[in-house]
Amino acid sequence: MRYLPLLFDLRGKPCLLVGGGEVALRKAKFLLKAGAALSVVAPDICPDLEALLQRFDAAVLRQAFEAELVAKQQLVVAATNDKAVNELVANRCRELGVLVNTVDAPDHCDVIFPAIVDRDPVLVAVSSSATAPVLARKIRADIESSTPANIGALAAFIDQRRALVRRELDESAVRLFWESVVESEVAERVMAGHLDSAEQLFEEKLRAACEQGQCGEVYLIGAGPGDPDLLTFKALRLLQRADVVLYDRLVSDAIIAMARRDADLVYVGKARSDHSVPQPQINQMLLDYASQGKKVARLKGGDPFVFGRGGEEIAGLSAAKIPFQVVPGITAANGCACYAGIPLTHRDYAHSVRFITGHLKAEANEHDWKQLVDPAQTLVIYMGLLGLENICKQLVAHGAAPELPVALI
Repeated sequence: MRYLPLLFDLRGKPCLLVGGGEVALRKAKFLLKAGAALSVVAPDICPDLEALLQRFDAAVLRQAFEAELVAKQQLVVAATNDKAVNELVANRCRELGVLVNTVDAPDHCDVIFPAIVDRDPVLVAVSSSATAPVLARKIRADIESSTPANIGALAAFIDQRRALVRRELDESAVRLFWESVVESEVAERVMAGHLDSAEQLFEEKLRAACEQGQCGEVYLIGAGPGDPDLLTFKALRLLQRADVVLYDRLVSDAIIAMARRDADLVYVGKARSDHSVPQPQINQMLLDYASQGKKVARLKGGDPFVFGRGGEEIAGLSAAKIPFQVVPGITAANGCACYAGIPLTHRDYAHSVRFITGHLKAEANEHDWKQLVDPAQTLVIYMGLLGLENICKQLVAHGAAPELPVALI
């Protein structure tokens, strides 16, 4: 990451804009809208920029740039059409330790201007780190089209009530409450301008939250075979809500990185003969975290209910009356089959598919091998590598052709 994304409070702070043309005009609009105490220096200033500066009562110096103008500035923007002048400005700023932005010259920039979606006070900034401005603008346009025009009113509504909510609710319950508000009818009514009815609904939700006390929730999320593009929208949405993420060994780093930055990440992965956290302890951790009022994501490879022990985990949650949601994921069989180009069913060859585990509990009975030998069936064996020799022997002994094609994935 070359640039650290920050939001800079420029209200009343001295800023210098070097240049008087169309490019300088675009930068001046940004700076003045942010409340900067702007000075502009240029021998000639275009009419539109002149009118803008008069409207904001900004200082104008009709002269060439001089090095001493940089002193005491918080930010300097070099926006002339003369590269030599822009470089001179950048060098002087760096000598004095003043932040500088040089138009179309990232090597001479300490800061760069992102593409923004402005729904004041909500502000979304998008940057390609000066590598592809057209791409940043494309992403900005996508966000713009999906961001409600009046979402700023919702932000202001929340801000006016934050102190009240902090007084009424425990610290751990505050964020959960606000998450419920922004996804409720309260938010819709605020953005529609129906503030009276929104206020009434808000007060009802706050009273209910005070009476209910702390109650967390658990999300059993199928992370699929590892590719983050295969996550469902719901999986991503719930993952980014979670205060705590308990993740398995087979969950990819790219998917874990999608969790909230302030979420607690807890590794509970298991491999054969190496259970870092035994299953009963995982079950108890889910109960403990949820009982503290936290939202817990149980992130599992594949699908939670296909050889994922999700059934054991929700049994404990149900008994403790802890609310939970289960989000299906693409199980390994489906993912591997598609990526390997092997259809699990085919009109000419396989009319059914069966999933079995190659790793049974010690006290479990053997598979019904005769049922598994069916030439019109695709047999998928999970966790079968260790017992592969015995599996092959049993299938052949019960009628499978020794030359039956097998894919090991």
